[in-house]
Amino acid sequence: MSGGGPASPGRGGRRREALAAGSPIQPIIKDVGEIYSRLLDHRPVIQGEIRYFVKEFEEKRGLRELRVLENLKNTIFETNEHVLPKCEQAMRDNLSETLKRLQAANDMIHRLQEREHEERKLQADKVMAREEKHVAHWEEFMKEQKTKQAEVDEEHRRAMERLKEQYSEMEKELAKYASF
Repeated sequence: MSGGGPASPGRGGRRREALAAGSPIQPIIKDVGEIYSRLLDHRPVIQGEIRYFVKEFEEKRGLRELRVLENLKNTIFETNEHVLPKCEQAMRDNLSETLKRLQAANDMIHRLQEREHEERKLQADKVMAREEKHVAHWEEFMKEQKTKQAEVDEEHRRAMERLKEQYSEMEKELAKYASF
């Protein structure tokens, strides 16, 4: 059905009513309208439930809600007037003491960091001194090795010359005997 329902006037609704007014379809349309309103139109039921809910809320809960709000107001006033100033004063007292403790701890940590820095610097200096000492020992060791190498080379050269002389003498002697 177009137009919004059997009993609702809309496009072509007047024409249908005019046609149905003198016909036997009129009781059927009326019955369909009643069925529609009972099954599909929930407005009267919802309105009744809303009225009942509002009545219950206003009668039974109204004064209780008012008392709860009054108690909340008194609690907030008490908190603002008495508890909050006490908390602020305690916070100020403890805050200054805490600030002093933090400052002392900060100073101690700063001193510890300075000591640690000095110790690291001393250790670094010791490591550098040891490294320089090792480098000096190494250089001295290398000089000794070069000196010993030169001595060994010189001794080897002399031994080679002695051996050459000895072999040349042996060759001369052999040459004497070979001529026989």
